[in-house]
Amino acid sequence: MKEKIKTTTLILLVVLSLLQSYLLAYSMPGLGATVRSDQDYVNSEPIGKPTSVESVIFPEALVIHLGGNKHTIIYPGTQFYEMILNQRIQGREFKGFQRSPSDVLNWEEIRKNDIGIELRFDNGIPVELLQKLLKLEGDLLFLNETIDRIWIFKTSGTEEIRTFFFSADGEMVYESVRADLTVRDVQDYVGFGQFQPKYTMTADGLYIPVAPIQSTEIVFPYETYSPDLMKRSLFFDQSTTRAIEDRGGSQIYTDGKRGLQVEQNGKWISYTDPSAPQITENLLSDNVYASVDFVNQHGGWDGTHRFVNAMPGSEGKDIRFKQYVEQYPVMDTKPFRYGYMRLRLQQGVVTEYSRTLITLGAQSESRNVRWLSGGEELEKTLSNYDRRSEVTALFPALQAAQIDENRLRFIPVWAVRLKDGTEEILVEAYRSGFTPPEQKDEDAVQGEADGNSEKPNDTTATAANAAGAVSLSVGASQIRSLNGP
Repeated sequence: MKEKIKTTTLILLVVLSLLQSYLLAYSMPGLGATVRSDQDYVNSEPIGKPTSVESVIFPEALVIHLGGNKHTIIYPGTQFYEMILNQRIQGREFKGFQRSPSDVLNWEEIRKNDIGIELRFDNGIPVELLQKLLKLEGDLLFLNETIDRIWIFKTSGTEEIRTFFFSADGEMVYESVRADLTVRDVQDYVGFGQFQPKYTMTADGLYIPVAPIQSTEIVFPYETYSPDLMKRSLFFDQSTTRAIEDRGGSQIYTDGKRGLQVEQNGKWISYTDPSAPQITENLLSDNVYASVDFVNQHGGWDGTHRFVNAMPGSEGKDIRFKQYVEQYPVMDTKPFRYGYMRLRLQQGVVTEYSRTLITLGAQSESRNVRWLSGGEELEKTLSNYDRRSEVTALFPALQAAQIDENRLRFIPVWAVRLKDGTEEILVEAYRSGFTPPEQKDEDAVQGEADGNSEKPNDTTATAANAAGAVSLSVGASQIRSLNGP
């Protein structure tokens, strides 16, 4: 009898132990102690949409070399950009990397004479993150590199396709000798570029359109997230959080360790956590993953953002995401801050976080055609820029201007990037209503002079049809915007 009681008691104890372990493992309320670290946050009401690392990794531009020293540039958010990158490059494999000094080939001659395409990443991107965009297999030396350009081209007079990855420091190139690309692929890239604005290149490598290019001024309605939502998201213990107002009129929330400053009439926040561990060793790729997760949990994303690598010297701590409105990035111009998110991290722990609380409406309120200068006029504007010697890139962008408390105007501009990584507006688009003189395409003029009636190949015809579809689509959109929604 005693043995049966002992056996039954032992079984009960084992069952209770298993039950307790199960309840503790699945965090049932009321059992055990809840321990929270200083880095815990509350998951409050969702604000913006979540995204993935894959969604913030993409080139800032595709430069297409057409041969005969003619070029064009295709930007994110356009039909041809998606057709080239997503449908014709992303699924291909790049293997067998061979390392060489950057001057292994005469790149100027290749740029002028050989058809091909460049994928450009401003300030470079670690190969570990680039693998989110492309299928790459290489040795440790290559996998630890930071790449700022990928150049795919067909050598003149042969059927050979070569693919090079350029290190961001300008020292080395890595050739993929087993790239899954064909002559037809490169011909496709060039075919899509035939019907885009033509560009020439300056002596220091900047691309300038030979004629004005068309852009669009857009007015969007917007809403503003409540700063209280961000406060509840970033401070897990509301009972210890207090609000104060600084001399400039900004609202500051603090729990004694963290601080949240609400500025720009409730439209911009700056969060700091000085209590995070101050460690010098940081992995940029790890911090990018941590940044995307942090933004997903604390504010979310409004529209498309692209990861932008900080300049050398930040030791992998500074992470920046540039906002896009349709095909162009938005410039951050004071005093109205808008167009980016900035985070600073220490080994995956966020110590600083700045962002807008503005979210754009799903549809624009109005659209007006605005032309950006080109040719000699743009070259002259660039040469008169007081920091001309520091310019590393010239690109079209949008400047955000607040119309009133619920509308933003996005104005087309030419912008420049400088050696120190800063970006400035070079010149605004021509006034609304201005139309540049009609210019005849030089290829068409040459064709008429030569009596050239050669039938275009399949790739060119496909690109022509696509270009026509894009033109009609843009025209219909503009007509609809002029006549109201």
